[in-house]
Amino acid sequence: MPAFSPLEWPVFRQLRSGDVFGRGPAVTSAKTRGIEPRTATADRVVQSVCPFCAVGCGQKVYVKDERVVQIEGDPDSPISRGRLCPKGASSEQLVNNPMRQTAIRYRAPYSTQWQDLDRDTAIDMIADRFLEARRRGWQDRDDEGRLLRRTMGVASLGGATLDNEENYLIKKLFTAAGAIQIENQARI
Repeated sequence: MPAFSPLEWPVFRQLRSGDVFGRGPAVTSAKTRGIEPRTATADRVVQSVCPFCAVGCGQKVYVKDERVVQIEGDPDSPISRGRLCPKGASSEQLVNNPMRQTAIRYRAPYSTQWQDLDRDTAIDMIADRFLEARRRGWQDRDDEGRLLRRTMGVASLGGATLDNEENYLIKKLFTAAGAIQIENQARI
C-alpha cells in the first residue's frame, strides 16, 4: 500500500491550492481525477428527440463503435434546455437492454411455443386480420338510416414511446379505416 501523506488530505489541498470552500479540484481524489466520462470517448454525437412522450425533449446520443453509450439532454433544445425526465434519461436502455426482442415472435392460438416469423409474413398476417375485423365490425348506417361509415371491430391504443409524427400517422390511418376508438397511453 503506498504511503499516504497528510499533505494530501483534502483540507491541506484546499489551503495549498486556494480552493478555500472545498468545491473544486482540492476535494477530488486521484481516482476521481483519473476517471474519464463515457461521453469523452464517444466516436460521434447524434442529436435526437426523446421517444417517450409528446413533449419532444432534445437528446444528445453518444455513440462509440456503432453502439449507444450515453444519452443526455441537449442544452441547445428550446424545449428541454438540456434536461431529461427519468424516463428520457433511461432511454439508452431501449436499445442496449439484453432482454430486448429483435425478432418477430408469434404464438398460434392454444400453442405453448413461440415461433419466429419473417417480416413480410407478419405484416401479411396483421393486414389480413385487420381487414377481416374491420369488415365484420363495419356499420354503414344506424337503425334510422343515418350514414355512419365506421367499424366497431378495430381500436387503437398507442404507446408513449411513439413520437408525435408516428402518433399523427396512426391517428390518420385508423380514422381512414373507420375506427372510432383511438387512444394513446400518454393521454390516459
